[in-house]
Amino acid sequence: MELVAVVPFLLLALVAAAQIALAGQALWSASVAARAGARAAAVGGDAAAAARAALPSSMRPGAKVDDVEGVSVRVELPRLVPSLPSLRVGASSDLGPPDG
Repeated sequence: MELVAVVPFLLLALVAAAQIALAGQALWSASVAARAGARAAAVGGDAAAAARAALPSSMRPGAKVDDVEGVSVRVELPRLVPSLPSLRVGASSDLGPPDG
């Protein structure tokens, strides 16, 4: 009988853990994309295109890429529960001018 009372809380904890994992994956993807954009900018390439190409295809449509000072990438968090608010995470990278 006690198990029946605990099951909803276990399911809630599982959904919360999965949502946190998705947020971490989105932040990691934004970081990788910003670094790819910064590398492209350092060699004279298209930083925004490189950053978008480095993102997973599911995150590309809503991504915001800014390549004015370094490269900043902001992506929307994937949501397991559609009623959750829409949130964005982002990362920046700047390789700077070469020394020498």
